[in-house]
Amino acid sequence: MASRIGGAGGYQHWLKHRKLKTPMPIAIVNGCAPVVTFTGPQKLAIDMDEMGVAGALAGEPIRTVKCVTVDLEVPADAEIVIEGLIDPELLEPEGPFGESHGYIALEDFNMSMQVTAITHKRKPVFVSIISQVTPSESSVIKKVAYEPMFLSHLRDHLGIKGIRGVSLHEPLSNVRPVIFLIFAQGTPRTEVWRGLNGASDLRADCGKIVVAVSEDIDPTNTDAVFWSMAYRANPIEDVHVAPHRAGGHGPKAGRRSNDSSMLIDATLKQPFPPLALPTREYMERARKIWDELELPTLSPQPPWHGYTLGDWNDTWETYAKRAVTGGWEQSGRETFAQKRGGMTPETPVRDVDKNKGKNDG
Repeated sequence: MASRIGGAGGYQHWLKHRKLKTPMPIAIVNGCAPVVTFTGPQKLAIDMDEMGVAGALAGEPIRTVKCVTVDLEVPADAEIVIEGLIDPELLEPEGPFGESHGYIALEDFNMSMQVTAITHKRKPVFVSIISQVTPSESSVIKKVAYEPMFLSHLRDHLGIKGIRGVSLHEPLSNVRPVIFLIFAQGTPRTEVWRGLNGASDLRADCGKIVVAVSEDIDPTNTDAVFWSMAYRANPIEDVHVAPHRAGGHGPKAGRRSNDSSMLIDATLKQPFPPLALPTREYMERARKIWDELELPTLSPQPPWHGYTLGDWNDTWETYAKRAVTGGWEQSGRETFAQKRGGMTPETPVRDVDKNKGKNDG
């Protein structure tokens, strides 16, 4: 479903009609082409024609026809069109109804429509989408468009180095408030913070919580995101609260008009030890055996295999290979030969080796 309020620049037309105190034409279109449905809820520039954008996406102009009772054009192939007028001066109570942010929207005074005509195909199909507590069809439509919009803004407009992707969290939180930024490992922290601020500032209703993670983290796996926040972020250094932002899309009860944004840098700041799981080749071999035994179907969630994060040396790699080939006893003999006294438990071996090298020098 899509609506046309006075053609392109609907908000400007509303202001114009309110100032002139004249009825504003509107047409509600049901059952239009998917590309029109997709374009309808997008937040385009205020003077941009949604139908023109839909035609550009489709690769050809959208066929339109003039309404019967109002001066508007609507898609010619629509199933149903409801035409009417809105009085911008007279408002009536609307609601309560369920909202996409997950709470009931209570009554507000809003504009109502006086229907002037209903036109339709001979055998129309009433088309509806599910728009409710997310995930829903409407949030999927937004997510598909918003993520590349944010990525293009950060990478192409602001020139953020190292940005690899943008993921808007959809379940329950409804796409807009929570944003995850994915950065290449080794990206300078100045670029990470430019990205965090840029994402929170692009739209007034988006980016209440923005989290930057390294590219080994799958942002659709919130467990992995929390793992990154728990072990890669120092709150006193890596969390910033930016004041004076709009309340955004959300329940109105108890909300303040002046909200804030929380920006979190949960990227790797230095090389880390490998993930403590068998490497991919062993996990894939285990998966093959699992399937051969016809055990219950697996649905592995990332991270599902070990991988290096930079803090690993050849000696430890040798120990690991011996562990899986049965040569662990040789490793034991080598570590036994390094016994020494006068040390406290959990002293890092490489620190001792480093000091030994300095003393030998």
